[in-house]
Amino acid sequence: MLANRSASAAERSRVTGSERFVRSGDLRICTTTTGSPDDPAVLLIMGLGLSYDWWREDFCDELAARGRFVVRFDNRDVGRSTHLAGRGISPWGFLTRRARPVYSLGEMADDAAAVIAEVVPSGRAHVVGASLGAMVAQEVAIRHPDATSSLTSIMGRPGDGRTGKVSWRRVPDFLRPPAADPVEDMVRAFRRIGSATRTPEDDEDVRVTMRRAAGREASVAHDGQGGGRQLAACVGERDRTADLRGLTMPALVVHGAADTVIRPSGGRATAAAIPGAEFLELPGMGHDLARASWPAVIEGIVGISRTRA
Repeated sequence: MLANRSASAAERSRVTGSERFVRSGDLRICTTTTGSPDDPAVLLIMGLGLSYDWWREDFCDELAARGRFVVRFDNRDVGRSTHLAGRGISPWGFLTRRARPVYSLGEMADDAAAVIAEVVPSGRAHVVGASLGAMVAQEVAIRHPDATSSLTSIMGRPGDGRTGKVSWRRVPDFLRPPAADPVEDMVRAFRRIGSATRTPEDDEDVRVTMRRAAGREASVAHDGQGGGRQLAACVGERDRTADLRGLTMPALVVHGAADTVIRPSGGRATAAAIPGAEFLELPGMGHDLARASWPAVIEGIVGISRTRA
């Protein structure tokens, strides 16, 4: 369990904004905030096909209670942000690592930078990404260093094509047809790829979040292929290693020792590329953010976001 908040911290966490739309070129990006805008901003970027809802409210409340202004947003093609059109990636394309993306991770990073510019009073944020969101966060730091106070890459890789590869036993998870019960299918998926410490509470988190996310997305016209287009952008990623070596902001890299979707070598390579980066490898953590990992992850984000305003 997370520590109880003090009265002043709890009060701070209640200064929470409603949804707000930000323009990124021709796209509308849906955002929401938790905490006081007077505090240092933390921008949270979620992973493949997942809306901002997957950054659990309790997680965000705890960051706000620790004196951080938490900004979440729906990546393009998910949630209430603009959904695009075009093909994603075929099973053969995934297996052969060949993709013709409709957009790049860099363009997704530009969306994140637009959110920082519009929502964060200082125009700077501590940028945090998980899984695909970690790759996007790296691109934010590379493309928009003046908007990035620090970088936290969780379950990511540098795009070198050698490290952080998916385990072959996980490949079928990317090729499965849609399930009749997507909620319980997602519970089972996280059981397969997630941490050894997952509990029934984590399973219930998935059910609640799936239903909330589906309800929000139902208000937006889309073809149901957004996740496939994001996957194509991920498969078509560039090698960021050389650019990561040029970063000067503080950086934290977090990875689960039991991750089979982006194997730990991806986190180690990311940390090795960024000058002075801290590396935190969590035993038993898989490709998820189970509640048992929250204290270490939150402490890491709070710690790295103390290093620069």
